Amino acid sequence: MSSALILVAGLITLPGVAAEKKTVTTNMKSNVQTDYMNGLLKLALSYSNKEYIYATTSEVYSRPRVMESVKSGSISVMWGGTSEEMERDFIPIRIDAYRGLMNHRLFFIRQGDQARFDRVKTFDDLKKIKFGQGRSWQDASILEGAGLQVVKATKKPSLYHMLDGGRFDAFPRGANEVWTELSAFPNLKLTVEKNLVLIYPLPTYFFVSPKDPELAKDIEFGLESAIKDGAFDRYFYNSPEVKEALGKADLKHRHAIRIANPYLPKATPLDRKELWLDLMGESPKSVSEPIAEAAQ
Repeated sequence: MSSALILVAGLITLPGVAAEKKTVTTNMKSNVQTDYMNGLLKLALSYSNKEYIYATTSEVYSRPRVMESVKSGSISVMWGGTSEEMERDFIPIRIDAYRGLMNHRLFFIRQGDQARFDRVKTFDDLKKIKFGQGRSWQDASILEGAGLQVVKATKKPSLYHMLDGGRFDAFPRGANEVWTELSAFPNLKLTVEKNLVLIYPLPTYFFVSPKDPELAKDIEFGLESAIKDGAFDRYFYNSPEVKEALGKADLKHRHAIRIANPYLPKATPLDRKELWLDLMGESPKSVSEPIAEAAQ
């Protein structure tokens, strides 16, 4: 899966001021997910008694650079899909920013290939499809772990062109990502597959530097508070990308195929129903679910 990253750098407390001040610096790269996560971070920190000031970096940081910076404490927070490794190296805020929406993957396919995907009914059918993924994405490991064929690229934009050129057959993206991304490549002969949804649990969390546990507490407190008073729901449902996804994806009428995520941490709060949307008319599933079963 592809992940934009939020960067936060703390400044020292200014003497003689009632509220502590920290500067929140975000990656200059702007896309729909960046805007959403920036807004959610600001919502969470609005519940703090500290004064947070927001700025952007002067350059785009690569994922490896961000991760190393967060580990060292020079950058305080980022976001992305969770894993045992991520939760070991950083402080996870175990509240899925998208309430499980991104667990539902729709496929970019080539125009004219819909008939081929109409014949996909089972997990074994899915194994005949070649999927495109980012080289460092957790999604690639999940698909490969399920026994699916994966073709990788280092840069996300390359994947759209590789699909258009026939290097693989489908490019799974979150239900909230496909429509905006499709419009970004009008010259490619791509479309969104109409009938399938691939589901696996991969929550999107904020991850905070182990050097800044106070910031982690502020983010967690703010998100929990926003859930309790309804601000999280209002923010989520008023997001343009969420509105578009819920309006166009028609998830309940798609044929669902589930695969397990063997990298999903045991601490994932699947039992907290208030954190997850019931998009398919059923409860969230755990990692122990058989990978070859399709929803009927």
